[in-house]
Amino acid sequence: MSGIEIERKFLVHKDGRPYRTQAYASSRITQGYICSERGRTVRVRIRDGRGYLTIKGPSDPRGTTRYEFEKEITPDEAQHLIKLCEPGLIDKTRYLVKSGRHTFEVDEFYGDNDGLVIAEVELQSEDEPFVKPDFIADEVTGDRRFYNSSLRAMPFSAWRETLQPEFR
Repeated sequence: MSGIEIERKFLVHKDGRPYRTQAYASSRITQGYICSERGRTVRVRIRDGRGYLTIKGPSDPRGTTRYEFEKEITPDEAQHLIKLCEPGLIDKTRYLVKSGRHTFEVDEFYGDNDGLVIAEVELQSEDEPFVKPDFIADEVTGDRRFYNSSLRAMPFSAWRETLQPEFR
């Protein structure tokens, strides 16, 4: 897959665990970054035993839109590439939750990012309307602290106290 990715990110209420029961699917994800420079990332992901290589370009000023190229690779290739990644792997479970016509991807993080839960929705256009599930809280689209590539280098545990108590 390649093309333009348009997505918005939101924090999930600390007591918003209903996303787990609302989810129609979930998967465990481990991912690392071969390159996590601002404006370009090269990510290796292992999801449910399958490997993926993803390249992302710079985000627009609002942080909603950017170019994305993704290719499935063999699990063996992914395991080898993970070893080449920058320090700080991301470990999370992704829950898929339907809301209206859209699917929200709710990521529950572990390790140094334990306690952080972020929901994302992919859109066809920046102004496309969507129905927010009740567990959705503040929007963090464009806030680099919540990019997975940033969480790798500056994990949630290092700055969680800067958030309101309902998100810690």
